[in-house]
Amino acid sequence: MGQLTPDETILGLLAARARHGYELLDCFRDPGQLGEVWKLSTSQLYAVLKRLEAQGLTEGREVAVADAPPRIEYALTQAGKARLQAWLDEPYPSDSIRRVRVEFLSRLYIARLLDFPTLPIVERQKAACRKRRAELLACLQKAAPGVGRLTLELVIAQLDTVLQWLERCELTPQER
Repeated sequence: MGQLTPDETILGLLAARARHGYELLDCFRDPGQLGEVWKLSTSQLYAVLKRLEAQGLTEGREVAVADAPPRIEYALTQAGKARLQAWLDEPYPSDSIRRVRVEFLSRLYIARLLDFPTLPIVERQKAACRKRRAELLACLQKAAPGVGRLTLELVIAQLDTVLQWLERCELTPQER
């Protein structure tokens, strides 16, 4: 499993419309958007933008701004659109609690932003969590008393909570 990065989330924001870095940063700072999901500094954001452009997923163009220096506005390339679509359609999302908290929520936010169907995203996440829970229950049956067993019980309890919470994610924002 690779490092957790905001790459696809940024691609999704750019799919909604071309933006410059500070506009993107606002999305990551606003608690009503991604501010509770990601903690991203200005330098981190610009490093990601540079990497995405180097990978051919975005392209930047200089845009004149009244009473300010020109800004670089970023837009998706075809390769960027394909990578974003693959991320939204991820068939086997991670069952890691941390990745659910960051990656799944980012995927759900971007899908809603782009009017992309969210139910399949939620269903795939639930399937991943159910599968992991079943695996852990099998391990628990064989576990000896001790910290290892307690750890298994904790992770199973976390997955139970996540599965209950995922049921709420199936609701539209208006229903919540």
